[in-house]
Amino acid sequence: MTPSPHASLEDLGWKDPFKSDFEARGIKGEAPARVVEEQRGSYIVLGEAGELLANISGKLRHHARRREDFPTVGDWAAITARPLEGTATLEAILPRTSKLSRKTSGQQSDEQLIAANLDTVFIVTSLNKEFSARRVERYLALIADSQARPVILLNKSDLGGDPAVALKELESAAPSVPVRALSALTGKGIEDIRDFLRKGETVALIGSSGVGKSTLINRLIGSDRQAVRKIRSADDRGRHTTTFRRLIPLPQGGLLIDTPGMRELQLWEAQGVEETFSDITVLIDACRFTTCKHGTDAGCAVQAAIQEGRLPLVRFQHYQRLLRESEALAQKRATEDLFKANQKMKRARAAYRREQK
Repeated sequence: MTPSPHASLEDLGWKDPFKSDFEARGIKGEAPARVVEEQRGSYIVLGEAGELLANISGKLRHHARRREDFPTVGDWAAITARPLEGTATLEAILPRTSKLSRKTSGQQSDEQLIAANLDTVFIVTSLNKEFSARRVERYLALIADSQARPVILLNKSDLGGDPAVALKELESAAPSVPVRALSALTGKGIEDIRDFLRKGETVALIGSSGVGKSTLINRLIGSDRQAVRKIRSADDRGRHTTTFRRLIPLPQGGLLIDTPGMRELQLWEAQGVEETFSDITVLIDACRFTTCKHGTDAGCAVQAAIQEGRLPLVRFQHYQRLLRESEALAQKRATEDLFKANQKMKRARAAYRREQK
C-alpha cells in the first residue's frame, strides 16, 4: 500500500490534550495518527507517514473489555508505522475529548460508537415532508451526551420548503441551538456554515437516510466524491447512499465525518435528555410538590406552562417518552452487568475448584 498525500497533524486536529497524552506515553518508535475509516477487523489511519492500513496490537485487544475500548472513526492513536509496506500497528487509543454513540439495534443493550473527538455535530434535516422537530429533539439528546456542539442544518431549501415554518417549530424544540437553512444542491447558504469548519475542527454529519449529507459533503469538497441518488417523488424522501463512516479532510480546512443514515436511533445515556429538555426540568423544579406527577396535581408548573402556551404539549410528551426510554435502558444495562458479573464469579469458582482437585 503506497502512502497517500496527507495533511499535517495540525490540519487533522492534533492539539492539546492529545499532544500531552501522547508525550506522556514516552515510548520511542511510536507516532500519532488519526483513525479515518473503520473496516472489518482493521482501520485506515492518517498521519505523518500518510494513509496506512492498521491492525490493533495484541496488547490492546487483550485489554479491551467493551466496544468503547476499540478504535472508532475520529480517534487519535499511537501507532507503529511501516510506511514502506503501507501498514501500521495501532498500539493505543489516546483519551477522547468527546464521543458520539447510541444503543445498538436489537435486544442487547450494547453501545455503538459513531465517532470520537468531535467539535461540532451537524444535524441535517430536509425542508420537506421529512422534517420533524421531534426527531431533532432525539438527535439533540444524543449529541448532548457527546460533549460536542450541535448545529441544525435545514437542507433542500431549493425544493420550496419554507424555513420560517421549521424555524418556528425549532424555537421550542431547540432553543439556543444554531440553525442554518441551505441547499447543498445549489450551494445557497453554504458560506453560513464555514465558520464551523475551521482548520483542525472536526464536524460529524448525522441525519436520516436521504437528507442530503453526501451532496453537502460533495459541495464542501468541491468534487463528486460521495455517491448521491435522486429524491423519491412518491414520499418526498431521499435515498440512502453512505454505508460506512469516513473522516474527510476538507481543502479549505476542517474535517468532516459522514455517517450512514440512521433508521433507528436509540439513546445511550439519560443525561442528554435532561439537558435537551432543560426548560422542562426547570418547570418541574418549580412545581409545588416534589411528588408532582404533572397531570392534575395542584401547583403543577408544567401543566400551567402548557395551558398558557409556553410549553407545547407534544414537546412535554416527547420528553416523557425519551426519559422512559433512557431509564429502561439504564435498568437493562444494570441487569446485564449484574448477570455478567455473576457469570464471571461462577467461572472463577469453577476454576478454583478444579485447581483444588
